[in-house]
Amino acid sequence: MDHAVSRLLAHERIRAARHHVERTDEVTLVRQAALSAIPAPTGAEGRRAAHLAELFRAIGLSDVAVDHVGNVHGWFGKNGERSAVGAQHAAPLPGPVVLAAHLDTVFGADVDVAVERRGQRLEGPGISDNARGLAALVAVAEAMVAARVPVARPILFAATVGEEGSGDLRGVKYLLNGKHHVGAQHPAPLPNPAPIHQTPAAFIALDGAGLDRVIHRALGSKRYHITFRGPGGHSWAAFGVANPANAVGRAAALLADLPIQQAPRTTCAVVRLGGGTGLNSIPQEAWLDLDLRSEDPRALAQLDVTVRAALERAADDENRRRTAGSPPLRVELQLLGDRPSGMTPRAHPLVQAAVAANRALGRDAELASASTDANVPIALGIPAIALGAGGKAGDAHLATEWYENVEGALGIVRALLVTAAMAEVT
Repeated sequence: MDHAVSRLLAHERIRAARHHVERTDEVTLVRQAALSAIPAPTGAEGRRAAHLAELFRAIGLSDVAVDHVGNVHGWFGKNGERSAVGAQHAAPLPGPVVLAAHLDTVFGADVDVAVERRGQRLEGPGISDNARGLAALVAVAEAMVAARVPVARPILFAATVGEEGSGDLRGVKYLLNGKHHVGAQHPAPLPNPAPIHQTPAAFIALDGAGLDRVIHRALGSKRYHITFRGPGGHSWAAFGVANPANAVGRAAALLADLPIQQAPRTTCAVVRLGGGTGLNSIPQEAWLDLDLRSEDPRALAQLDVTVRAALERAADDENRRRTAGSPPLRVELQLLGDRPSGMTPRAHPLVQAAVAANRALGRDAELASASTDANVPIALGIPAIALGAGGKAGDAHLATEWYENVEGALGIVRALLVTAAMAEVT
């Protein structure tokens, strides 16, 4: 793969595309700031999506569209896959390469997302995660169009909704399998199909800043809202009934005492809890939120079974102590998020292309794990990785988030090389 990337670097059209990326570095920064200044809370990405669609059309991508869930996509190469839909005798197009970046941020509508610039440093909520990824997505697409890079596989450039937190990766789930996860347990098909009609050859997510990490291991998670319900009553007169608050405490203690598993690393965290209505009332309900994570799908499934058993034990222990004849409490589980785990093997050509690109650009590659849009294709058996889009950043998910354009263009060139390698430049 090192030889293939070296050939790409010497390819006339790739050299032209790289030059375009480098000479428009300032344009990319301006776009990054403009995108970051458009609010895009998870579930409300519409304004930012509309701006991305305008950029995709302006730089020359074909068949630009916003799909049913709000993803933006446009095609490069082979006139786009959609042009072949309905053709009776056309040979099937090869599986495309997907280059994607997520639209949403963790910040609510009440957060001021204005951007301030101090030299090469941009400051503002979401300026790196993921305004940088979106700006790099546009930069790669524009460079390939401007340089007329010849590819054997079409490339779908996609900006996805719902990558953060409660979004549960719904944008990429729909993009790749045409289903919208209304409830994480019951995916529902939507009336207009996703734009991909052939299994992608590769999926590359651009997420945040950085140049060294190659994320090829998908950190899976299950998120639960657990509610204990009981009869409630006056804290003195009804004392002795099964108390949902006690059950929450019992459950939290049992989960805290679960053995720590390091290989593969698997975690269960109580992240929020609450309940009750007053200082002199036994609550009728109390709740806690859980975040279960693992890189290994089997370990995550086993943890899920263990956690469910602990919750039932907490309910049983509280019920055993209740006043005879009083109603038992019950426990309800609501699955808020289900992010699959898995891995693209380090020996796969996609991972090797990213490692070789880093090496060719004079940087070491760090193979890593994270939860990104790449989780979904990996779980579907599609080779996938996630890459930073160059530069340095800090204070992610905080209002003080910042991005510094140190080797920013180099990160975009890396994305260009990996995309070109998988699209089989001719």
